[in-house]
Amino acid sequence: MIEAKGVSKSFDAIVALDRITAKIEEAHVFGLIGTNGAGKSTFMRCMCGVLKPEEGEILIDGEPVYDNPQVKRKLFYISDDQYFYKSGTPNDVLKLYKSVYPEFDETKWRELMERFGLDPKRKINTFSKGMKKQLSVLYGICANTKYLLCDETFDGLDPVMRQAVKSLFVKEIEDRGLTPIIASHNLRELEDICEYVGLLHRGGILLERDIDDMKLNIHKIQVVIKEQEMLTSIKENLDVVSMENRGSLYSITVRGKREDVLDYMRGINPIFYELLPLSLEEIFISETEVKGYDIKALLF
Repeated sequence: MIEAKGVSKSFDAIVALDRITAKIEEAHVFGLIGTNGAGKSTFMRCMCGVLKPEEGEILIDGEPVYDNPQVKRKLFYISDDQYFYKSGTPNDVLKLYKSVYPEFDETKWRELMERFGLDPKRKINTFSKGMKKQLSVLYGICANTKYLLCDETFDGLDPVMRQAVKSLFVKEIEDRGLTPIIASHNLRELEDICEYVGLLHRGGILLERDIDDMKLNIHKIQVVIKEQEMLTSIKENLDVVSMENRGSLYSITVRGKREDVLDYMRGINPIFYELLPLSLEEIFISETEVKGYDIKALLF
């Protein structure tokens, strides 16, 4: 488990992290969402021990990560702005990672390099941005660390490669309990892979939730209303989060158990109704609006 306890970090007058407290469970994909400048990269660098917080601490499996080489071997960090040797090849970088990570699986790395069509003898400075991202992911997977920290990893990958990388993460979670932590400014990018999501804004976490729990307790109803009294009844008897309408067709987001919502809708017998699944984007919009934030302005 990764634990952040009251973590703060500033750069001169800029507060990058403001008393962040969070827990990241093992063998689950944790998505860290936030706009550019929200503090995602700073939080990542504190998590892997590159930066030291001015307040608070970050623990990896109960031990502080900063200035602790043994704990750092449990982590592999893929930064947004990757750095490689100017004239280096993937084979050259492989030697470095093998010296740092004792359990690095070179056989698997070479198999994946071939599968992804990457030449281990070609100079990395001739690779495209997407190819460099793929290369970094393959190093991260094959380092066999417990935690894999990915900062905007899907940025620059085409849709096919994004799915290939996500499939790799899922396989590693199933095979050896890998814990990927993925930072992104795009909710849609993480919807099909993340189990837990934290929303970072202005250096603080607004929300940290289990996505399945969120989906089980918030629903969208599309309903055609017979008369205004029925709409009043819905507002009084259901926990309405938001409501929009086009003529007599209403889209109503409500909290509560699915069975209770369905029972109530059957009881009032509108002209038409159906319960629809919410996207991660819609769930976050609903959750943040309750807290007084407009996530559409923050992320889209």
